Amino acid sequence: MLDLALQGAAVALLVTMLLGLLRGILGPTFYDRLLAVNLFGTKTVLLIAVIGFVMGRPEWLDIALAYAMINFIGTIAVLRFVERRDFGQAPAAPSAKKDVLP
Repeated sequence: MLDLALQGAAVALLVTMLLGLLRGILGPTFYDRLLAVNLFGTKTVLLIAVIGFVMGRPEWLDIALAYAMINFIGTIAVLRFVERRDFGQAPAAPSAKKDVLP
């Protein structure tokens, strides 16, 4: 009975992942797409954990946690890039040559 419930949970997770993927493709704004990618990553973490539990492989939970951390850091990195519009390079040094009026 528990196995059937876990299989149902896995199917429900796959359906929500499909809906999130659809929102990511059709989303009207950048933030809708970013939220859909984040949702997809979170559901993937849950799916890995459920499949690991069904298969009796508790070490898959470590993989799911590592994937969750990568998902979180990736989302923060994309948001910071959008905010600053650069890859973190140092600002250009000011020019030594001064404009002098004749």
